[in-house]
Amino acid sequence: MNRGKSALAAAAALAIVVTRGIGGRAAAARVPVEPSPAAAAAPAAPAAPAAPAAAPDPEVLLGPITREQVEAAVPAWVQAGVDARPDLAAAQGLAAVAPGAEVTVLLGTWCSDSRREISRLWKALDGIGASAGGGAGGGLPFTVSYVGVDETKQQPAAAVAAAGLRYVPTLIVRRGGREVGRIVESSPHGVEVDLLALLDGKATGLLTASPKMKAAGSAAPSAPPHSRQ
Repeated sequence: MNRGKSALAAAAALAIVVTRGIGGRAAAARVPVEPSPAAAAAPAAPAAPAAPAAAPDPEVLLGPITREQVEAAVPAWVQAGVDARPDLAAAQGLAAVAPGAEVTVLLGTWCSDSRREISRLWKALDGIGASAGGGAGGGLPFTVSYVGVDETKQQPAAAVAAAGLRYVPTLIVRRGGREVGRIVESSPHGVEVDLLALLDGKATGLLTASPKMKAAGSAAPSAPPHSRQ
């Protein structure tokens, strides 16, 4: 009988450890209990489905693009071209500059400044029967390529970094791989006039009428010596 009582006492001691605190009050600490095999085998609750990724904005074109793609994606560019009044004398001059230059245009299809400036350039090229991409087959002695960027002006990252892009549109003129000048955001004399000045060497460096860039210390240049209609 004493052996039975001892066994019961030992079992109770394994299940409950009794300690005494200040004032002699007892506190019980339970020994962790292993989960039953059935509980361990229970399947985990299914994870909540991931939220669908936001659909890309069809009006924001990224990377190398063409005039046709821009005007198809954002019809407002077509109307901007209709409303534009470029200098056709300067446009004629574009067809007569020394060959071999490359013009890179970084633009935002979502950007009103890009729409105003580049649609005007396209209207000027239409006026002399040249294509937007230029080149020998496009009626110009230089090529023009276009790159669409996102609204943060961070993508496509390689093109943005290579251009040191801050504002759009940015038109960069290069000869022999070397930059001779650029037009940024707002052309001071008309984009076709300022582009001609950079291509024929009558202007170099930064050409802009942007108040933001003026505030940063970039002054607009004097008018290039080309007639305007």
